[in-house]
Amino acid sequence: MSASGFHEGERAVQERAGATEAAGRLHGMLQPPWLGGGLRAALAARTFAVLTARDRDGELWISPLTGEPGFLAGEGTTLTVAAVPPAGDPLHGLPVPQPAGLLAIDLGLRRRIRVNGRLTGRTDDALTVEADQAFGNCPAYIQPRLLAPDTAAPLLGEPAPVDDRDTLDEHDRGLIARADTFFLGTTHPTRGTDASHKGGAPGFVRIEGGELWWPDYAGNNLFTSLGNLTVDPAAALLFLDFATGRTLHLGGEATVEWLDPAAASDEGGTGRRVRFRPRRVRGGRIALREASPAGCST
Repeated sequence: MSASGFHEGERAVQERAGATEAAGRLHGMLQPPWLGGGLRAALAARTFAVLTARDRDGELWISPLTGEPGFLAGEGTTLTVAAVPPAGDPLHGLPVPQPAGLLAIDLGLRRRIRVNGRLTGRTDDALTVEADQAFGNCPAYIQPRLLAPDTAAPLLGEPAPVDDRDTLDEHDRGLIARADTFFLGTTHPTRGTDASHKGGAPGFVRIEGGELWWPDYAGNNLFTSLGNLTVDPAAALLFLDFATGRTLHLGGEATVEWLDPAAASDEGGTGRRVRFRPRRVRGGRIALREASPAGCST
């Protein structure tokens, strides 16, 4: 899996968005990473991450991972994750080796780091990722909130409540309609998988019939997610109820829609939307909750 330069999907989106020159100035972010120095310290400070990978049936999912500070340990090009998807999670017992994308994020500080590469090892309590890319993203659209362990959640090793469906129910729709944050997993046939954060005002994710869509706000011009979807429509979404710890995993397909920027007010002038068709629905729980109201200092 090569990580040199932008792939064909990213270049196509950059060109259509008129961002080829701006993206070219960020080319250095795609060079082989070194998980040392400031990047290692930033990873070690995180207590929450999300992982995009495929389950034992080859289906794409994005799942949360949590741990004490230090559970993400970088050394050279290797990231060791002292956590695994628990029983009941769609990625529990995920196969190795395979491409994997990890996003380490601190919602309170509004800081995030992407590590994309290959999952090369899994034990009962740890994962190993060999990184091809590692870089930070700006704090745009991260809704600030502080997270803390939820002592009422199931103990480590005990299965979380699981609810498998193929359509959205009333509770799912309510969670999505209230959400100001979700996480998106995408993939490319030869360049691996990616995990990204999406945020906006509550209600920025719309539900139309059995489909979802959301505006693609202006970002860093890398267009990793949209570039992947241009080549491969497989997508995975993760919504979290930060008050209760409830999780909602969705797997399916997504497409990028291009509108007239002058007529499309919801996209902040970009004229881009992503439309998602869920095929797989999984409910569960994460052992985190919001420790204080949103609106903490940024």
